[in-house]
Amino acid sequence: MAQYFSLHPEQPQPRLIRQAAEIMRGGGLVVFPTDSAYALGGITGDADLIQRIRRIRQVDERHHFTLMCRDLSQIATYARVDNSQFRLLKATTPGPYTFILEGSRELPRRMLHPKRKTIGLRIPDHPVVAALLEELGEPILTSTLLLPGEDLPLTDPEEIRERLEKQVELVIEAGYCGPEATTVIDLTGGSPVLVRAGRGDLRPFGLEAP
Repeated sequence: MAQYFSLHPEQPQPRLIRQAAEIMRGGGLVVFPTDSAYALGGITGDADLIQRIRRIRQVDERHHFTLMCRDLSQIATYARVDNSQFRLLKATTPGPYTFILEGSRELPRRMLHPKRKTIGLRIPDHPVVAALLEELGEPILTSTLLLPGEDLPLTDPEEIRERLEKQVELVIEAGYCGPEATTVIDLTGGSPVLVRAGRGDLRPFGLEAP
C-alpha cells in the first residue's frame, strides 16, 4: 500500500522531503504536486521505472517522458542546448513549461523518443519539487498523472491514493495544484513549435493558442 505524506506547499518539512528522496532512491514510484498538475516520477537510472509508468498511463515507447531538473545547468547536462535555446529557457524557467530538446549522451537510450532521440525537460516552480530535486541532487523522470480514458489529470490526493495505492510507493499531498498540464514547446527546430497548449503563457515564444 502506498505511503501518504502531507507537506506544507510553501515550506515543505525537511524530514518528509528526505524520506521521499529515500523512497525514490530505493526505486519507488512517487506521485507529487507540481506548478501544473500532479505527476508520476522516480529516479532516472531505474530501468523498471519507465515500464511502470507506461503501464499506469498505458502509453507506448513513443510517449515523451520529462526530466524535471533543478536548474539550467542540469538541463544542459542532459540535453543539447544552443545559445538561442538557452536564452528562451532562461527567460521562461522555472515555470509550467516542458521543452522538447535533443537528448545528450548522459541519458540512457530507453528514456529518449525512439526515432527523434528527444526528451522533455522542465524546471518546475513549486517549493515541494524544488526541495525534492535539491535533496536528490539529480533530475526526476516524470509523466503527467493522466490515467487512461480520462481527459484531465487527477487532482485529489486522496483519490490518487485510492486508485493507485498498489501501483506506487508514495503519494505526496501539498494542496491543490489544478488539472492543467504544462505547455509543451518543441525547441529542436529553428523556431519554437507549440506541441500542447497548457498552463504556461505562449507570448514569450511568439506563439498563439490554436
